[in-house]
Amino acid sequence: MRWLRAALALAGATVCVLAGVALPTTASATPTADPTAPKKLFTIQDDRLKETTGLAKSVKHDGIYWAVSRSGETGRVFAVDQTGKVKAVLRINAKVVDVEAVGVDRNGFIYLADIGDTKGNRDQVEVYTFPEPETLQDQDKIPYHRYDYTYPDGAHDAETLLIEPGTSQLYFVTRSSQGAGSIYAAPPSPSRQGTNKLTKFSAAPPGAITDGTFLPDGQRAVLRSSTEVSTVAWGDTPTVVARAAASTGAGKSVAVGPADGTVVVASSGTGAAFYQLTAPAKAAGTTTSTPPSATATPKPATTSDSSSSTAGKSHNLRWIIIGAAVFAIVITVLTFPPGRRERQDRQAENDRLTGQSPPPPRRRQPQ
Repeated sequence: MRWLRAALALAGATVCVLAGVALPTTASATPTADPTAPKKLFTIQDDRLKETTGLAKSVKHDGIYWAVSRSGETGRVFAVDQTGKVKAVLRINAKVVDVEAVGVDRNGFIYLADIGDTKGNRDQVEVYTFPEPETLQDQDKIPYHRYDYTYPDGAHDAETLLIEPGTSQLYFVTRSSQGAGSIYAAPPSPSRQGTNKLTKFSAAPPGAITDGTFLPDGQRAVLRSSTEVSTVAWGDTPTVVARAAASTGAGKSVAVGPADGTVVVASSGTGAAFYQLTAPAKAAGTTTSTPPSATATPKPATTSDSSSSTAGKSHNLRWIIIGAAVFAIVITVLTFPPGRRERQDRQAENDRLTGQSPPPPRRRQPQ
């Protein structure tokens, strides 16, 4: 019976090996929350921000967003925290016409974009820059630098300023009541002496674009209208790769969100609500030609997580193969009968215990 005991021991070892292997399981039938659904972050109960026309995430202060309101002729920018409370108001001592957008570059400089022109009669538009303050408190007469810009094809109304993360180059997105607007590029190194000439870069997505932001990778931008949010693959010819309805109600502003791949949008009116959305992405299996980036160098993909996952899968697969091989050996031992020599030994042992003489060996009869 030694072979049987050995077989049972091997079977037990096989069960132990296979018990430690992580096998795939069926997905739970319990419904989970839609990760792409809007997530309400906070509301603002401040009459000075009844309609947020521009929004930008702070670089120096965690959880702070800089916002400008519809009353953009005041030259103010508001610091709003994650509870919706206005923590500080910064004011520049400049005569502005219509501030419609705000941005923050990688170095922590705020850009106040005086680019609104609903009547289409401005000879030039202005952008004011100044550093984010070290502490959040109200400040008047903030020192600033002013940059003047002019369009190559006449006056345009614009509500969107884009700041490319890698180079801090500026782009203006114009509005049009007769179709899509256009994207205009500022000089890479604008001058504060004289007027900087904008260059027409490409067509803008359909709809009246009211705000926009680059995502941190610099290869995608998110543009918003009153009805939808669009993700644009950046490059020599910016291309819309995905759209989603702006289901949070009427509003104008959009900024980089608190989590990777998300944006924050704001509704309009008193008690305006701010929501976190997943930036629209193209559906799996679809192909969209993405032009090479004109301004940003692609960042290398992070491989640590994928390598760890691959190593774990290989480790599990190796143990599955070993367990299967051992199991096959056990099955073979249990299934196939013992050989003739083993039968003879077993018979001899039985005869010895019962006192019988072993039978003579069988001889082959001659033919």
